[in-house]
Amino acid sequence: MAATGGVYSALRARLAAGVGGFLRAPGKTTLPNVPRRTAVTTNTGAIYPKPEKVSFGLIRIFTVVIPFLYVGTLISKNFAALLEEHDIFVPEDDDDDD
Repeated sequence: MAATGGVYSALRARLAAGVGGFLRAPGKTTLPNVPRRTAVTTNTGAIYPKPEKVSFGLIRIFTVVIPFLYVGTLISKNFAALLEEHDIFVPEDDDDDD
């Protein structure tokens, strides 16, 4: 029983060190290196200009909206055909001309 407790605590310490648990120095993060601005003003007090915003407009419409609408219509068309094939939902032909 005592031998398994020692192995367990050693394993827990290794996992904590690998994951960054209690053996990690406080304040350090392991985030990916993403470019970001941490200051708003320069050393002299001048305010940095706003970052440029890139608007994709029509490119976004053509690359996102249209393909997903097309895929959605294909899925719905195939599902409607499957329902009709298995006689789950078949529209009735009511010819009431009266």
